[in-house]
Amino acid sequence: MTLSLAISPCPNDTFVFHALVHGRVPGAPPVEVTYADVDVTNTAAERGAFDLVKVSYGALPWLLDDYHLLPCGGALGRGCGPLVLTRADRTGTAADAERTTRADRSDLTGATVAVPGDRTTAYLLFRLWSAGRPPARIEVVPFHEIMPGVAAGRYDAGLVIHEARFTYPRHGLTALVDLGEWWERDTGLPIPLGAILARRGTVDPVAAAGWIRASVRQAWADPAASRDYVLAHAQEMEPDVVDRHIGLYVNEFTADLGTEGHAAVDALLRRAADAGLTPRLPQISNSRATAWTS
Repeated sequence: MTLSLAISPCPNDTFVFHALVHGRVPGAPPVEVTYADVDVTNTAAERGAFDLVKVSYGALPWLLDDYHLLPCGGALGRGCGPLVLTRADRTGTAADAERTTRADRSDLTGATVAVPGDRTTAYLLFRLWSAGRPPARIEVVPFHEIMPGVAAGRYDAGLVIHEARFTYPRHGLTALVDLGEWWERDTGLPIPLGAILARRGTVDPVAAAGWIRASVRQAWADPAASRDYVLAHAQEMEPDVVDRHIGLYVNEFTADLGTEGHAAVDALLRRAADAGLTPRLPQISNSRATAWTS
């Protein structure tokens, strides 16, 4: 049986899934892959459109009736959180911006903010961070259009993820806040970004986790094997940015969420539910080894 897989074209996903996609994992079934932004895969997963799918952790409360959360293959870590960007001249000159207090600079009341999806983890973190001082307007914008849109003045600020943290200065933008730093400082936990799900009744989650871990191990053992594949889908990223991207987002949590990773997911979804932003997931803190696949 061929399984349908949906991942992003970002280097961390193509690096992790190279071996599985190319039939190099012993015992794994053939895979038919679709590449799409996470906002697209979040929506597709609500329809049960794929057997294996990369989604935002922020979308889990709407998906776990139909999918198992796998303990590997996703994106979770430290120093890799979403950024809120704006033009330096939004608060005057760059020097003026540096003299302005962080609290004032990060107040987006009255602003229009571009975000990469309404159920992305990035937007969920943004809503938690901006509680009490929300912007006037939110626009969902394809990820690759956010930084140019902010630079051109179409949006007052933009919420960005992934390689944008390496490239935003090229667009003349400045970071108002690193939501990953904010989260880590507040919770002491890594930031959960993207998760891998397996469709219930179609995919054995234990077997799927084994295939993905084998794919990760192959990627680490021979990074050169996936190089052409990763670069082909990297949306014109320079090779050094690709390498930094993989180095940041593919880490020990990619192989196994572990106790700390599950605690981070618990904390995010519990805070979101307490704030009334997502449905509450019962029993997610019990029996960490099985709670996400039972």
